[in-house]
Amino acid sequence: MTMLNEEDLQTLQQEVQRLLGRCMLRLQQYERLIKAMVADHKISGPFHNLQQARAKQIDATAGKTLGTLVGDLIGSYVVADGANPPEETKTNSPENANWFAMQMTLGLPAAEFVRVESELREMVLLRKNLVHHFIDKHDLWSSDGCRGAQDALATAYNRIDQHFEQLREWAKRMESTRQALLEVLQSEEFNDVFVNGITPDGKVNWDASGIVSALREAIGALAVDGWAPVDDAGNWIATRYPEQLPAKYGCHSWRQVVHNAPILELRYLEMDGQRTACYREKDDSTATSRSNMSSSQDR
Repeated sequence: MTMLNEEDLQTLQQEVQRLLGRCMLRLQQYERLIKAMVADHKISGPFHNLQQARAKQIDATAGKTLGTLVGDLIGSYVVADGANPPEETKTNSPENANWFAMQMTLGLPAAEFVRVESELREMVLLRKNLVHHFIDKHDLWSSDGCRGAQDALATAYNRIDQHFEQLREWAKRMESTRQALLEVLQSEEFNDVFVNGITPDGKVNWDASGIVSALREAIGALAVDGWAPVDDAGNWIATRYPEQLPAKYGCHSWRQVVHNAPILELRYLEMDGQRTACYREKDDSTATSRSNMSSSQDR
């Protein structure tokens, strides 16, 4: 009789383990989806660097806890109607670079926002209790305790599944919006104007052009005493941004690009015994002097 009771208890414990495992797997699906949403609901950065910016956001969310992820989503993606999400700030971005910022939001009436926020916080608490406190709350060495645990796990799974289905609906909306935006961003017309700085009539906005942004980035990688060799920069850019070539902008050489860009300064320096074309960004005093000279000539 005692042996039969032990076997019954073991069966009950195994069922608890199965139900707990089911909950944990669903929670992992939930966490993976919320990470993707946090990473993709907004993006900002120079046009020519958006892929790298997105990759950084994905990396940044990889190690976050569910509590942190929920905090990131509330007030940024899930917002109350009429509330403005916090603005993105530019970090280490060139002043004249073509900067792109996009943020998708799900606006909810005030009462519904409060309810949804509470439910999202509930998920964090539910996960915490399952992962850290489940054994403390249920006596898994008694049949009654096991049955109580099974009931609690069945209820927990239903709550997790409801939250997951809601999150999946939000993710579908987000992905639909993102795909529509990508179609616009990937169009040739958009790319020419906003990434390359080339207007439909063929004029180039040099300060905000993709090729000048790439040249400025190359300075950081190649400059010695503030100056970068033009030819080395051209090779560096051709490897990383092969679409950014002088011919696209009506130029015959990289030196011509540097010469045409008002924010860049071209100078020939002695390097390794050779006269070498080098460039750097103009400092404020140089830019001001050129601007004043231009204004004086206009008068």
